[in-house]
Amino acid sequence: MTSAQVDNGQADGPQAVDAPAGEGYQRGLGARQIQMIAIGGAIGTGLFLGAGKAIDRAGPSLILAYAIAGLVIFFIMRALGELLMYRPVSGSFSEYAREFLGPFFGFVTGWTYWLFWVVTGITEVTAAATYMTYWWDIPQWLSALVFTVILYGANLISVKLFGELEFWFSMVKVTAILGMILICAGVLTIGFSDAGDTATVSNLWNDGGFFPQGIGGTLMTLQIVMFAFLAVELVGVTAGESKGPKTVLPKAINTVPWRIAVFYVGALIMILSVVPWSTFKPGVSPFVAAFEEMGLGIGAAIVNFVVLTAALSSCNSGMYSTGRMLRDLAINGQGPKAFTKLTKNGLPLAGTTFSAALMLVGVWINYQWPGDAFNYVVSFATISGMWAWIMILVCQIRYRAKADRGELPQSSFKAPGAPYSSWFALAFIGLVIVMMAIDKDARISLYCAPLWGLILGVSFLVLKARNPENKAFAKR
Repeated sequence: MTSAQVDNGQADGPQAVDAPAGEGYQRGLGARQIQMIAIGGAIGTGLFLGAGKAIDRAGPSLILAYAIAGLVIFFIMRALGELLMYRPVSGSFSEYAREFLGPFFGFVTGWTYWLFWVVTGITEVTAAATYMTYWWDIPQWLSALVFTVILYGANLISVKLFGELEFWFSMVKVTAILGMILICAGVLTIGFSDAGDTATVSNLWNDGGFFPQGIGGTLMTLQIVMFAFLAVELVGVTAGESKGPKTVLPKAINTVPWRIAVFYVGALIMILSVVPWSTFKPGVSPFVAAFEEMGLGIGAAIVNFVVLTAALSSCNSGMYSTGRMLRDLAINGQGPKAFTKLTKNGLPLAGTTFSAALMLVGVWINYQWPGDAFNYVVSFATISGMWAWIMILVCQIRYRAKADRGELPQSSFKAPGAPYSSWFALAFIGLVIVMMAIDKDARISLYCAPLWGLILGVSFLVLKARNPENKAFAKR
């Protein structure tokens, strides 16, 4: 048993399944770092940049979309928390899918989540290189290369260094949003800046109403809203390397409601009160636009630094998670054995190196062919990320049923309202997928998903045929 399982203190009844033998990770992530990883996972370029397009589509009703989606994210995270307290392991998503749904789903989940972070890493490091041109006229490929090498090196020194980088990346994002909220509050109450005379809370309903584009416009933003929340589940991947996961992880997960209330709902209420929603345009950060409307030109430079930090944070998380997911697959016989090896510091060198190399290839592809073909690949990130959420919810439903029958130990951190809350979250994700199918800009990701599923299905059958005696391909 892992140390976290020993801490569970359950002497009677069914025993939790042990983590894979030889997991071998060092518990180098402390409470401070886990809290900030959890906070930072919910704040990314989807908020700083993507919200501009969503505001244009939905107007002030975007606030409601974020609030409802935030509730769904909370249900997902509490479902994950229940599973983590039952069995905290690194690579948790594929492990739970393997246990509760079978080896094929574990195989698909592990490789899909790995691909999600590789694709995300490619886009984010490229975005970071683009942001650098705001200050200096340097080749984009050079910045992308430097960022990738630095983050790769940091992830190979120690898990503690990864945690420290994420801590400070998250601090920058949190400070920026809180600063924006305070400035907007000052404009609304004191009336300073160029927007002081027109700033009013009534901007939330005066310009065409709260639903200026209708309910349909609000529904069409759901995929943008959910994309903004992708990576919030990263805290689950840290379970195998957290100090005192039985205490730290529940606290981090329980911060989800106020994180979303402050950083998404609160920030949008303040921005849309100070600046009418019709002012914002797609492709322009609402934070930049708000600063410009207030006559605070320095805000553009500040926001550029923040989105650069957000991009590097996402790429850093990709470096971290891809190596763990590949090792989890390899340990279970569903990936190359070379990925099982750890450095003396307990880091998955081979998996991280392989993933970082692919990220570099992606940067090169983006440099050579920055057209639609690359964008089609990038669009797969949303649907692949939501697959992890679906697996979390389905596994929690299966686990709770077994625990209630006495076949497995009860978790010390039960999801409230489950299984009904999990079913509600699944239905909401289904609605988002329907909206993606309707939206021509997002539809391409649904075309990519069956192709990826076919590749994984064939690969699984080939591996199973080559290793008929391997228990990794037999349902538990």
